Amino acid sequence: MWKELTKNQLVKYGAVTTVTTILPFVSKPGYVLLRKWIAGGVCRSRAKLHGRTVVITGANTGIGKETAWDMAMRGARVIMACRDLTRGEAAAAEIRSSTGNTNVVVQQLDLASLGSVRQFAREFIATETRLDILINNAGIMLCPKSLTVDGFESQFAVNHLGHFLLTNLLLDMLKASTPSRVINVSSIAHQGGKIHFEDLNFDKKGYNSVIAYKQSKLANLLFSRELARRTKGTGVTSYSLHPGVIRTELWRHSQSKYPTLSAMLSAPAWLLMKNPKEGAQTTIYCAVTEGLEEKSGCYFSDCQEKVPAPEGRDDLAALRLWGVSAGLVGLNKNN
Repeated sequence: MWKELTKNQLVKYGAVTTVTTILPFVSKPGYVLLRKWIAGGVCRSRAKLHGRTVVITGANTGIGKETAWDMAMRGARVIMACRDLTRGEAAAAEIRSSTGNTNVVVQQLDLASLGSVRQFAREFIATETRLDILINNAGIMLCPKSLTVDGFESQFAVNHLGHFLLTNLLLDMLKASTPSRVINVSSIAHQGGKIHFEDLNFDKKGYNSVIAYKQSKLANLLFSRELARRTKGTGVTSYSLHPGVIRTELWRHSQSKYPTLSAMLSAPAWLLMKNPKEGAQTTIYCAVTEGLEEKSGCYFSDCQEKVPAPEGRDDLAALRLWGVSAGLVGLNKNN
């Protein structure tokens, strides 16, 4: 795996390793500056969201939870779309208590099940009157090969197909609530990625969890670009982003399968990754920063617009992915 990551220039993994080696020799002021660099950009917007509704997938932990907390602090009605209702309710209670915003609710959503996605959308449309910001945050990473109940490779299904279907089912409500935004959490791992259109489940070539993850993150970015093209002029805008290398539960599958990487991420390297609050900043930036409408379809990192890798700018692949995805989830390709 390390060879694969190096080839595709996932530079911060290397940075973590280097910094771990030199950390004992770094002065306290130097460490403070180092931590500031690792933390990256901070969303400075003071925008308030009273009267606005925000949906966040995977909002019970990690950067999703931090994003939900920030949206609640800004006064939004926050819908935490979570697979695990028990953990979701616990996180929501904590957010309500710490922000004083009682308008934070949990609704079940399992992105590994298209039926669950459809049920969530039906309930949301039946009970809510608007949708101002949809944050497609939930994801899985580097997991062993498994298929969802619908027969799709899990990383592609959870990270891309579930969010693709969810966004399309809620698109009319987004259009009715303009100006509205869709935020897709992608990754720098899209670099070197490829959409394996002839073998999305890796049945023919054999499964590699890194390659599968890169495919799913590239799909997030291409979906965001094509969504921006299709919604141009409607008041709905779309953004994708790399949140950074963050110490969250996403790393759980790497610990047993990739012991070298796991060792890199142990203390003190673990201390030199972004924490969830720092990792949530670019998501928040894309969700609330004023005047970002002209940047629809763009890719961000550390609260700045960045140029994605060439494969992330392939609009023909984005168009093809939309059509294939629509077919797989049972949507009309023109939707």
